Amino acid sequence: MEKLGPEVALGRSFEKVNAILEKHGYDSTNLIAILQEIQEEYRYLPEEILTYVATALRVSPAYVYGVATFYAQFSLKPKGKHIIRVCDGTACHVKGSEKVLRAIREYLGLREGENTTPDLLFTVETVACIGACALAPVMAVDNEVFGPMDEERARQIIEEIEKRSEVS
Repeated sequence: MEKLGPEVALGRSFEKVNAILEKHGYDSTNLIAILQEIQEEYRYLPEEILTYVATALRVSPAYVYGVATFYAQFSLKPKGKHIIRVCDGTACHVKGSEKVLRAIREYLGLREGENTTPDLLFTVETVACIGACALAPVMAVDNEVFGPMDEERARQIIEEIEKRSEVS
C-alpha cells in the first residue's frame, strides 16, 4: 500500500503519525494500537489526525471515530502532562475522596466541567477503583498511588510536581 504524504492533512506535519502507521504496516486491524501510540505522542486524539488515519488506513472516518469514542482509554480532548486519578470506589468514598477531589480541583482552579488545567500540566479524573482500598482514600498521579489521602497532602503532592516541572 502506498504511503500517504503529510500534505494530505491540511498542511499539518504528520511525520510522527506516519511513522506509527508505517510501524503497523498501514493495517486497519491494528487500529487500537495505532490510536494508543498516537495518544501517547499527542496526549489526546486530535480530530484531524483521526481523519488522516482513516484516509491512510482506507477506512471510514466514522469507523476510526467510533473506535476512539468507544474505549474509555481514548480522549478527544487534550490531557495534561500529569494525570491525577482520584478513586471514588466505596472504601475511598466513605473515607472522604470527594473532599480530596474538591480540594484538588479548587487548588488547580478547575471550574465545573473542566478536567484539564489551561497550561496542560494536569488532568483530573475520578475512577471507580484504583485497587488500594486498604489505603483509602487514594489518588494516583501518573500511575503512582498515594494514600491515605487528605486535602492538604493532595495539595502538597501537586505542589511538588509543579516545582519539578518548573525545573525541567
